[in-house]
Amino acid sequence: MIDYSERIARLQQKMREKQTGGFLVAQNVDIYYLCGSMQTGYLFVPVEGDPVFYVRRSVVRAEEEAQVEVEPIGSFRSWGERLKARFPQVFGGGQQKQPVVATEYDVLPVQQFQRLQTMLPGVQWADGSAMIRETRMIKSAYELDRIRAAARLIDEALEHALGLLRPGMAEFELMSEIEYYIRRRGHLGLMRMRGYNQETITGMVGGGAAAAMPTYFDGPAGGQGLSPASPQSAGRRKFERDEPILLDIGCCIDGYVIDQTRTAVIGELPGDLAEAYAVSEQIIRSTEQLLKPGTISEHLYFNSLDLAEKAGLALHFMGYANDQVKFLGHGIGLEIDELPVLAKGFTYPLQPGMVIAVEPKFTFPQRGVVGIENSYAITPDGFEKLSVSREGVLRV
Repeated sequence: MIDYSERIARLQQKMREKQTGGFLVAQNVDIYYLCGSMQTGYLFVPVEGDPVFYVRRSVVRAEEEAQVEVEPIGSFRSWGERLKARFPQVFGGGQQKQPVVATEYDVLPVQQFQRLQTMLPGVQWADGSAMIRETRMIKSAYELDRIRAAARLIDEALEHALGLLRPGMAEFELMSEIEYYIRRRGHLGLMRMRGYNQETITGMVGGGAAAAMPTYFDGPAGGQGLSPASPQSAGRRKFERDEPILLDIGCCIDGYVIDQTRTAVIGELPGDLAEAYAVSEQIIRSTEQLLKPGTISEHLYFNSLDLAEKAGLALHFMGYANDQVKFLGHGIGLEIDELPVLAKGFTYPLQPGMVIAVEPKFTFPQRGVVGIENSYAITPDGFEKLSVSREGVLRV
């Protein structure tokens, strides 16, 4: 079902282009992507030849799951010598230049990296973060199937939540109903993020002023949360009539996530917020016209900025004032924050197999957040909208 050898071959091609002899894969999601197991250890991928998964624990489970050769890592002190002996094409003594080995600088702790440097003296280390993230950027048929399954489930959960929504209901009560619904139907309970110190649970459910409360989370809507120990998403505030309710919820099936947002209201939105919501749909429709192979990812962001400016809503777009985030959307897959990012400086041309979430939103301090978010797969002739939930302001 999953062709791991094809994934490894694509990474090896990038390694050849970067003149990298080996890749020491350290992050659990990257390891899982390349070999099918998420046990603790390191996957070593040579630029030529087959990889080996060196496992600390559980070796037994790794041997059952991994689609590559598995070896116990054993003593960390002696592992470096065994690694050199196993891969002479990378570490061979007759080379004139230092062997170049890449690893994921974006997620590997400094302490762990220093241990690797000590274990493999004489190695020239390189940042392989972009190589592995770009390899994962293009989704297979299996990956698209899992994201579609997550989209179908979150659509069911949205309708379930709308049936429960009422004035006086606390945000966290509605969120817990959503989580219970999807957990019983296969949601893993995880929504993984790669970004440093970034965390999310199932998404963000918030009403009125609480949804507009800024926080550390790198997104246009933060939420108050239940405590400063988790200052995001649903809190104890109760929903009121005629205020925007943001339902930014996701789901993870077999490791793959969907990201989707809808705006609801108990009653009617105030006129200016309803107009802002209409602009968010205008932006997403305009973005859809550009979702085709060859479009440069940052151009989607620039187009959205132009539309928000013309609508007189630039100050409210993707957050408010100094708390605005500088993107329109992002890739999704095994993690929520994958490539490509729809932001300035990201010049990836859209390619078939990319999956992106597009989320134009407008934040109004002390009043709320309105907007929409859909996930899309890029196809050879355009796009497939993976989100299946109904659009428009959802009135309860």
